[in-house]
Amino acid sequence: MSVPQVQLPLEVRLRAEATFDNFCEIDGAEPVIDALRRQPLAGGEPLLFLSGMSGAGKSHLLQACCHEQEAACLYLPLADLVEYPAQDVLQATEHLQRLCCDDVHAVAGNEDWELGLFHLINRCRQSGCRLVFAAQAPPRALAISLPDLASRLAGGVVYPLPRLGDSEKTAILSFRAERLGLELSAPEARFIVNRAPRKIEQLLDILDTLDRASLAQQRQLSIPFIKSTLGW
Repeated sequence: MSVPQVQLPLEVRLRAEATFDNFCEIDGAEPVIDALRRQPLAGGEPLLFLSGMSGAGKSHLLQACCHEQEAACLYLPLADLVEYPAQDVLQATEHLQRLCCDDVHAVAGNEDWELGLFHLINRCRQSGCRLVFAAQAPPRALAISLPDLASRLAGGVVYPLPRLGDSEKTAILSFRAERLGLELSAPEARFIVNRAPRKIEQLLDILDTLDRASLAQQRQLSIPFIKSTLGW
């Protein structure tokens, strides 16, 4: 079966670094990744739901699904698409092999989108399209007005992603530094985490800044270098 070319009202790009191999598997994340990688295979779960606060890695994992399946999978950041009619965005997506809908909390309470997602799930049941949803809370805790949609979402396998503390952020920072070819010691990673903004996205942006500065100045990372580069 040929994969349809879905035309979205807003261009959606995947982050190049958002792959499974580039995801730091902190404690508690292993079953989620295993379920996502097995989902397209025979016996994979038809519907998976990832819940967790901002920075837990939901968007990374949903985009990783699409990197792995390429054209057969589509990533939809609903927070960016909520202003468009649900029918326009979701039309024919049930003919894909997998559809990943991020930020479900952003459309909770929106009648058009709730009905659109409800009918989408029903169509995907018939077509065999695998579904992955993600939100800041599990289905039953979202402010969804349509009971049938809440029931459909809760009927999948729900995976809560672990909350990130400073130790987990330090581990992620060290992991990503290694992937970039940077030598970042544990004390240096803790120094950054203790002084940087709390969101993991901002931490990784800081790491990118240090990577560029290190390359440009041909210097290894050290606490004095980090301080001078970041103005700390």
